[in-house]
Amino acid sequence: MFNRIRLQTFAIAFAGVGAFYALGLPLPFLFGPMFACLCAALAGVQMQGAGQVSVAARTVLGVAVGASVTPAILGQVPLMAITLALIPAYIALIGLIGVPFFHRICGFDRITSYYAAMPGGLQDMVIFGQEAGGNARALSLIHATRVLIIVTLVPILLTGPLNVGLDHPIGMPATDLPLHEMIIMVVIALIGWKGGERIGLFGASILGPMILAMALSLGDVIHHRPPAEAILGAQFFIGMAIGMYYRGVSLAELRHDVAAGAAFAIILAGLAAAFTGLAFYLGGTPMLEAFLSFSPGGQAEMTVLAIVAGADLGFVVVHHLMRIILVITGAPIVARLVMRSDHEDHNP
Repeated sequence: MFNRIRLQTFAIAFAGVGAFYALGLPLPFLFGPMFACLCAALAGVQMQGAGQVSVAARTVLGVAVGASVTPAILGQVPLMAITLALIPAYIALIGLIGVPFFHRICGFDRITSYYAAMPGGLQDMVIFGQEAGGNARALSLIHATRVLIIVTLVPILLTGPLNVGLDHPIGMPATDLPLHEMIIMVVIALIGWKGGERIGLFGASILGPMILAMALSLGDVIHHRPPAEAILGAQFFIGMAIGMYYRGVSLAELRHDVAAGAAFAIILAGLAAAFTGLAFYLGGTPMLEAFLSFSPGGQAEMTVLAIVAGADLGFVVVHHLMRIILVITGAPIVARLVMRSDHEDHNP
């Protein structure tokens, strides 16, 4: 499992953790590996990910989210009606701005432009775009850059304008948790992940364990999130994976694909700010939850940030789930309609 290149990658990631700790920077287990691996990738250093171990780390976040859903949180769902209703409009506006931006300004083909603009899961958008005939490499770099910039900007804005600390407890130490609950968490993480993959559930490594953990939390079987050590481990692998997306990137790709992704991430940040304001004023949503709910980062990354910011995890995740579900289910359908219309316009 651990060859020389993989050991080198882990050494780089751990060095990033150490550097962030030494400098007193926030979220060292997330940002340390992310920026260390990013710098190494841009420098042309050979790296290799942790494979299925990295995917397994995401199950921890799925269990953490599911365990946070209680009957009291379910009772709040009707109060989310206004903010949830903003999600489809948010996605539509992103598409109306993003597709022309990538196609007309950045020069990508229509299929690549469409899937580059959709704020869905990174891997899902790359796969859908590739199957539709888009440029998979460009999509991978664009979405990785979106996640990288949003995940970097959010803590800056949280600790700055919003004056929110990122030092909330992420979970109890393993030594303080009931052993039988930790065993249950491991079992449902594995069953939810692999069972979800077998039935074709998108984002199975997070959503499968989340669904099972939510059922057991509502059934009064589990009462805690996974131990803090497990959540720190999940942060480590997520950060490492984001940085490693830039392996083998060329100067031309930096100038075109990465620059386009960075510019669009700034546009998304502006749209997220506008919808955060709408959620705050129309729905009466607390600013912290509104901000995190409309920040278009990856589901796993936003879950981590919601935990360390002390936000209402159930509220934030419900909104991100709705965004992801709408994009995953709707993007391929809309893409076919758009491409068919475009084909008919050029072939009357």
